[in-house]
Amino acid sequence: MAGIELVPIPAEEMEQEWKLPDRGTVGVIFFIVMESVIFLVFVMAYLIYIGKSLTGPYPKDVLHTPIAATICLWSSSLTVALAEKALEKERLGLFKLWWIATICLGLEFLTATGLEWKELIYEDHLTIATNLFGTTFYSLVGLHASHVCVGMLFLLIVLGVTLLGFPIQTQLRRVKFLSWYWHFVDAVWVVVFTVVYVVGK
Repeated sequence: MAGIELVPIPAEEMEQEWKLPDRGTVGVIFFIVMESVIFLVFVMAYLIYIGKSLTGPYPKDVLHTPIAATICLWSSSLTVALAEKALEKERLGLFKLWWIATICLGLEFLTATGLEWKELIYEDHLTIATNLFGTTFYSLVGLHASHVCVGMLFLLIVLGVTLLGFPIQTQLRRVKFLSWYWHFVDAVWVVVFTVVYVVGK
């Protein structure tokens, strides 16, 4: 068409417009989505089989709401977020403090879970083979506990290499991904806690 001048788009702008998302970010998001689907299957199984056990013990007889452990785990989402912010500002001392606090809160949660299972197994005689409740309870809560253990392992690795002098500030991206995973573990516990200790009782 006459009188219309076509202005070419600079190559730099085209590159920015078509820039692919970070592969690590996409990978972590997909991982969390897939893990969420797995948890959904276990949660649905627990809900389906509530009240279907032919013999005891039943949830109302043996389960005690783990309020203190839950507060510890949910609080660890705050401490890991504060640690991430401290690392962004390269405040390593503060980062270590909040990171250690996250680890301690996670360990407290795992300890409480272990003590709960010890009481259920040895005092209440509830095992994974006792009845449908035992099977679905240990499967669901155990799945979550295993994810907490994995998170704790990586938290400890980060702390270890940091204390040995590794410049962890150069790995902010990976620390952020680990923080996302930990938030995911805490968010899943909201669902597990509600299903097992509120709805299930």
